[in-house]
Amino acid sequence: MIHVENLVKRYRKAKQNAVDGVSFDVGGGEFFALLGPNGAGKTTTISILTTTLTPTSGRAAIGGRDIVAQASAVRREVGIIFQRPSLDLNLTAEENVRLHAILYGLYPYAPAYRLMAPGYRNQVHELAALLDLEGEIFAPVRTFSGGMRRKLEIVRSLIHQPKVLFLDEPSAGLDAPTRRTLWDHLATVRRERGTTVFLTTHYLEEAEQADRICVIDHGRVVEEGSPAALKAKLTRETLVVDAPDRAALAGELALLGFAAQGDGPFEFGLGGRTVHAVLRSIETPLTLVQTHAPSLEDAYLAIVGRADA
Repeated sequence: MIHVENLVKRYRKAKQNAVDGVSFDVGGGEFFALLGPNGAGKTTTISILTTTLTPTSGRAAIGGRDIVAQASAVRREVGIIFQRPSLDLNLTAEENVRLHAILYGLYPYAPAYRLMAPGYRNQVHELAALLDLEGEIFAPVRTFSGGMRRKLEIVRSLIHQPKVLFLDEPSAGLDAPTRRTLWDHLATVRRERGTTVFLTTHYLEEAEQADRICVIDHGRVVEEGSPAALKAKLTRETLVVDAPDRAALAGELALLGFAAQGDGPFEFGLGGRTVHAVLRSIETPLTLVQTHAPSLEDAYLAIVGRADA
């Protein structure tokens, strides 16, 4: 669904490329996350793919359509939720959606909702119900909470039934309950419509649900894979143990081949062995046993730290 090949973007007078030879592919219906620190090139990449920026070199295609040569066709295939809200607060929710639909050429202009084509009215009703905005769809946007505005942006971005939904920091500024509700609705949209989702985010727990993650830093791809694969490759599960007789425990761990650091409690990698097998091999009575399973954040920090080294 998305093909990116040696993509480069260099801004005038810049000392280095904002995007520097990025390549990746995203399958139809896939949930793909693009991660990286501030200034890594995430927003530049998503801006190129949504045709709001022209690449310096390289190529990209959405649904087989070239983003430069067929930009208008590409725009009809994608929906976008920008990092910063882009709603007109002087309009109602439905008027914001109607303006978007008319600008996309989906329906001829009509000065009132009741005069719009039945297909449009059915779409608005279906999406508003899906995102729990049915009761507020004719209310002024200025009265909406931050979470409601984000939901409306999803309704607006899906009105033309895009094949790809780009989400650039979609939950920035939202509280935790609203973020969870937002992602529940996005999961429903993806499941019911088969929409490909392309996400950039600072919230790593959101990327945990992705099918695949691409990490970029300094404009280059530095790692790619599923969340589980990245964690397995770049981190390790560790065991933390302690005992009243730390000297005896330290000596036993050394004899067992575990590189335990410090004076206690002792944390060490399992070396491919199971927690149960390790604990059975320790004879010193223990007062503390904890396991530490690597998180996506651990893997991400390892990737970025390695890239900066």
